[in-house]
Amino acid sequence: MTYHPGLLRTAPLQGETTSSLICRIASRYGMEAKALRSWWQWRNSQPVHDGGGGRADAEVLLNAAGRQLLASLCGVREDVLARALPSWEQGDAKLPAEEEGVPAAVWRIGGAAAGPVAFGCRLCTARRTGTVARVVRYAPRWQRVCVRHGRWLLDADADQPLEYLDVLQLPEVSAAQRQWAGVARRAVRAGVVPERVFALAYAVVARWWEQAFGWERETVWPRRLHQVAGGDAGGDLERWRIVGRDVVVFPEVVAVADALLDPGMVELVWQDSGAGRPRALPADGMFCRRLGERVGRGWLGPLAAIDYGGPLTSWMGGVIRQRRGAGGPPGYDSDPWWVRQEHQPASMAGELRVLGKEKKAPGAGTIWRTVVPPEQRALIGSLIDSAEEQLVQLRGVQSGPTAEVARQLLRGLGHSVGLVEAAWKRTAVAAVNGGVPLEEVARWVDMPAAELRSMLTAGKQDGG
Repeated sequence: MTYHPGLLRTAPLQGETTSSLICRIASRYGMEAKALRSWWQWRNSQPVHDGGGGRADAEVLLNAAGRQLLASLCGVREDVLARALPSWEQGDAKLPAEEEGVPAAVWRIGGAAAGPVAFGCRLCTARRTGTVARVVRYAPRWQRVCVRHGRWLLDADADQPLEYLDVLQLPEVSAAQRQWAGVARRAVRAGVVPERVFALAYAVVARWWEQAFGWERETVWPRRLHQVAGGDAGGDLERWRIVGRDVVVFPEVVAVADALLDPGMVELVWQDSGAGRPRALPADGMFCRRLGERVGRGWLGPLAAIDYGGPLTSWMGGVIRQRRGAGGPPGYDSDPWWVRQEHQPASMAGELRVLGKEKKAPGAGTIWRTVVPPEQRALIGSLIDSAEEQLVQLRGVQSGPTAEVARQLLRGLGHSVGLVEAAWKRTAVAAVNGGVPLEEVARWVDMPAAELRSMLTAGKQDGG
């Protein structure tokens, strides 16, 4: 084809990835994106998914000559592109010194280049550019709602076909996005980075989401999930719980973020801790009770309060330490807003990969909560909790006559071993009943399959 630089102007969209813009330029000229990309010298291969398909969140970093070429192709000045494309000038640090004037490029993953990457709204793109095309742009989770068209824009890093979920019938999702702007301003006034407040609230609510499968009183999230799934998520519930999680819990994430910034709520944490007379946080504390009410679930407070070791109780501990002036050196222990790595929710892409591997594995493909009766799950959890409590109590048995201390420790440890053994036997039974091959379970517990079968059979005969 005869090329005339800037003949067909292609304006960038705010926050768009450079790779997305190159694809749209190619479409405007009636070219394949691969053909247009051949105008640059590439220093590595295009990122792909495990199945071999190209990643939608792949990003392109250009050197100075490469940026000049792109500007001429789309007919837009470089300073305009610099304001619109977050990764525009990163290529200078990533690309080695090149022969002067040679356009060069390197592939990167968008999330590692400039932040979370999501699909853009095709209807908004068509309204602005006159053409319907896929757009990929950098967007944090609190900017995922296209209010005009009622769409929640999904992460672009996952190997799945959907670009958005319909939220026209869920006005609370759009309302939460509008509310977040005020929460972010409140965070700035409080001297906290808004992104950190959102990350903590997101971790708290995502943890509730994992626990909510067994909450009989939870009705809001199932309704929303079925709505975004087109009316019924039951046919592929595992996948929809992964794909729909962020949009379903978004209103509660904003509500929790708002609550954590409320000085009145912080005061309740202080009162629950005993204020000047320290005590363990109670299961019926005022803070968690009020938090449950603020997210529209008056029954949630006690469940949140006993979730020891989670991001919410970690935040409460940080607030209490700060109030008492007991904070140590800078670090997560002295920072209430620090989200530990183990508390950070798994990404949609990561969970879909795990789900795919589970479905390929023999005997897999079922969710623990769907195949194990609630009473059995509760008993296993109770046994584990009792063993943990017993071991915690033993930490204090360190003074007195040698024989007495040894007797208490050995009896306590023996009791804990019995509880743990009962828990693992019941877990093994649940796994086998759920479809996991007995040989696989035997390998996990390091026991011959015949011996495990005999033990589990004896347990059933005894009513275990």
